[in-house]
Amino acid sequence: MKVETDTWSLRKIYPGKGKLYVRGDSKTFRFVGSKSESLFHQRKNPRKIAWTVFFRRMHKKGITEEVAKKRSRKTVKHQRGIVGASLDQIQARRNQKPEVRAAARNQALAKSKEEKKARAETRKTEKAKSATAPGRANLPKVSKASMRGAAKAPRV
Repeated sequence: MKVETDTWSLRKIYPGKGKLYVRGDSKTFRFVGSKSESLFHQRKNPRKIAWTVFFRRMHKKGITEEVAKKRSRKTVKHQRGIVGASLDQIQARRNQKPEVRAAARNQALAKSKEEKKARAETRKTEKAKSATAPGRANLPKVSKASMRGAAKAPRV
C-alpha cells in the first residue's frame, strides 16, 4: 500500500483517495480533498493555516512524545595563557598583594621616565651638533613659499 502526501498541507493520502492536478508546465500536485486544492489555487500559504502539517511543524505542535527532555549544555570556563604571558605568570600576578604590584608599577614608571629623559638629552646634543655644522651655517635662510616658486615682491 503506497501512501502519498498532499503537496499543499503535507497530510497523508491513502490509496483511492485524493485528487491529482497537473499544471501547464507538467508539474503534478496531489491533494487530499477539495479543501486543500481550493486553498492551493487561492495561493494561500500553508504555514499560516493552523490545521496543516507545515503550520504544526513550524509551531512545534504535537511532538511532546518524541522529545523527552531538551538537554542544555553548560558553558565551561577554561583559563589559558595569552601571547605575552603563560597561565602560571598570570596566576602569580593575580595572587600578588596590591602593595607589591603598586611598588613594581612605580619602579617601572620611574625607569621609563629616566630612559625618556636620557633619550631627550641625547637628541638635544645631536641637534646642537647639527646646527653648528660648517656647511649648514653659511647658507641663507629661504622660506618654503619661495622654494616652491612663489612670485617675488617687486624691488623699488
